[in-house]
This record gives sequence, structure tokens and C-alpha cells, in this order.
Amino acid sequence: MKIALLSDIHANLPAMEAAFADIDSRKPDAVYCLGDLVGYNIWPNEVVQEIQRRNIATLAGNHDLKVPKPGSENQVDVSGKNYAYSIVGEQEREYLLTLPAYIRLEFLLCGEKLNILFVHGSPRSVNEYLLEDMEESLLSEIMQEANADILCFGHSHKPYHRTINTGVNDQNYFRHAINIGSVGKPKDNNPNGCYVLLTINADCSITSKEALQVEFIRFEYDVEKAAKAVEDSPLPNEFADMLRKGY
Repeated sequence: MKIALLSDIHANLPAMEAAFADIDSRKPDAVYCLGDLVGYNIWPNEVVQEIQRRNIATLAGNHDLKVPKPGSENQVDVSGKNYAYSIVGEQEREYLLTLPAYIRLEFLLCGEKLNILFVHGSPRSVNEYLLEDMEESLLSEIMQEANADILCFGHSHKPYHRTINTGVNDQNYFRHAINIGSVGKPKDNNPNGCYVLLTINADCSITSKEALQVEFIRFEYDVEKAAKAVEDSPLPNEFADMLRKGY
């Protein structure tokens, strides 16, 4: 089974369109979005509408939860970076504010359960960063508490795949932590967008380190169009520089 995972689109319509064009060409069996559809650019409504049109199961990201709550529109600061949330439409806001915090999949392969957990930040908080250099014991603890053999997340915009052996008494038990990167606002000094393609084979097992196939897909898109849109809006021009440089 092939599963496409994308996250942190951040209202970057050109990047999202390029991501979907690439995803469609690979024909995955399922597509999930790990949140942060809005913020940092001018196309939040178009992004939300396309996610809905494609019926993609989506999580709430920390930026999605920053949109104005019903009845609070008049109290919202619409200047600077907050402009990105003020232009989200009413129907789109209702959708964002009712998204789930996590999605769990459970496979039964080779007589073993394989638990996959999708979150935005971490199982503990939408705002928590699980960085690549996190202490192994802490990351292991977080995954075991969440009963996650494969933990997929975004939030930091820096893709990586890390494998930890949590087995005891010479018995292997491999867990996988996967940051799927960012479609619309990469921060790893590469302006190209990123998403992940997971391949779950029939022989995928927690006792084999190499059983899970994880492919980081980098794709080009019209970065200048996205950057110019920022510069032509009330958003800070530094957001445009971030897109051009990938940070």
C-alpha cells in the first residue's frame, strides 16, 4: 500500500498545485494531510477548498487554529503576519476549527500489529517540535506512550527519517519517526517543496529495520510567483525571502 503524506502547505497555492500534480502521477492508494493549510501567504481559501474537493483526511495544525473564532472577527489584528489569518473565509474557518488532532491507522501484517500515528507537532501537543537531534530516549518515550510504531509529523518543516530500536532482551522492536517536511514553506535551505511517500509491504514488520519504505519527494514549483504574491500583499516581505531561500 502506498500512502502520500503532505503537510505545512501554508496557503502556498503554486506549491500545492505542483505537489498534487506529482502525487497524482504516482497514484498512491491514500493521501493524508498533517495540517497547517494556512498562514504566510495569500491563498488560504483556495488551498482549503482543494483539500476538501479531494476529500483528503486532514489534521489541525497550529496555524489552522489561529484563524478567527466565530464572532471574534472584529477583535482580530489584521496587520503584518496576522493578515494571513484574517483573509480566511467563514466556511473555511469552520472547517479548520473542527479538524482532528491525530489520525491512527492499524495494520495486521505477518501476524503482528503495526500502528501508524499521524500528528502535526507531536502526540502531546500541536505546538511541540520533534527535531532530528532530539535525545533518543525522549523520542522513544513519546512514541511508546502514543503506541506508535510509525510516527509521522510535520511542524518543523525539516524532513527526516529516524529509526529507533526499542526492543529489550536482544529482541528487535523498530520504531520509525518521520518528519514529512513542508509543501509550501521548506526550512532546510532547499526551496523545493517536499512530501513523503510511504510504502507498506505485506512483509512489513516491527522486527526489521528496513521493512518500511520511506521516500522523500522534492518537487519544483513557481517559487517566484509565491514570493511575489507575498510582496504584493500586506504580509511581511521577509516571508518572500524565506520562500526563495528555503529557510
